[in-house]
Amino acid sequence: MADETPSAPPHWHRVAFILGAIAGLFVAWQILTSFVAYTDDAYVRSDLIAVAPEVTGRIVAVSIVDNQEVKAGDKLLGIDPEPFALAVNQARADLAEAKAKVVVAEDDLVTARAVLEQSTSAQTYAAQTQGRLQDLVRTNNAPRAELDKANDELRRAEAETIIARSIIAKSQSTVVAQRAALDRAAAELATAEWRLSRTTIVAPAAGSIVNLTVRVGDTATAQVPLVGIVDAASWRIVANYKQDYIRSFDVGGTAWVWLDSQPWHFHRARIGGIARGISREAGQEKLLPYVAPTTDWIRLQRRIPVTLFLDEPPPGNRLYMGADARVVIFP
Repeated sequence: MADETPSAPPHWHRVAFILGAIAGLFVAWQILTSFVAYTDDAYVRSDLIAVAPEVTGRIVAVSIVDNQEVKAGDKLLGIDPEPFALAVNQARADLAEAKAKVVVAEDDLVTARAVLEQSTSAQTYAAQTQGRLQDLVRTNNAPRAELDKANDELRRAEAETIIARSIIAKSQSTVVAQRAALDRAAAELATAEWRLSRTTIVAPAAGSIVNLTVRVGDTATAQVPLVGIVDAASWRIVANYKQDYIRSFDVGGTAWVWLDSQPWHFHRARIGGIARGISREAGQEKLLPYVAPTTDWIRLQRRIPVTLFLDEPPPGNRLYMGADARVVIFP
């Protein structure tokens, strides 16, 4: 009877086939991703301009409505100008008073200098008179009483000269102080006029108003944002790509973008930049962007933001900040 070689169990063929299929799919995926870089972790982005008043006051005019498009320089809000106009008037009065005080101080200085000149002349005359009488008394040609009187007048003249010099020093200090007060009053007037000019709040750039909640009668607080504007000139697509994709990306390279707000249409785009850093800690976004490494319950490879600019935006530039997008890049 011939020997029979036992055959391998049939289930080993199935296991080998499955393992081979997995390996083939893995190789095919690696080959495919070498030529096609796809991500659905992308979104539309622009710059949100937070418009804040520079002065505090009651809002008396709201010149915009929610979702309105505005141009740079368009009026947004009006703050009650009356208190600021009164402050300007007060500052103008203070400036006029400061100017008058400077004039008075300068006149006093001129007078003090004239007094010093007069007292100096009197001192010189008294000294000359005292010297002549002293010679005459020495030769017994003048009485001693006249010399005593001349000495007294000389001392009085010297004292008056000292006082005059002291008055000049004081007058000069007063002039300096009054001129400083004048400069301060001028600065206060300029500040008051600046504040008055800031009671009208205008758009710093063209864009669209978003989430407008301010109303007439509300209080505007300085440096607290009241109006948000989505910048019309800063639209871009941010696509988060796995780390092993970006090595083949070049700035200026071509990408294709699918916007969920405009399906079934691919937009040609160019790579504007590749982020050189991300934050590994979740939390409020600061200088480095944070890209969550999970989707639902699956942990993913770290991803790097890639910025794209559309060559031809949708008609009317109808883009929506935060809307989803999908991106394909052929490295």
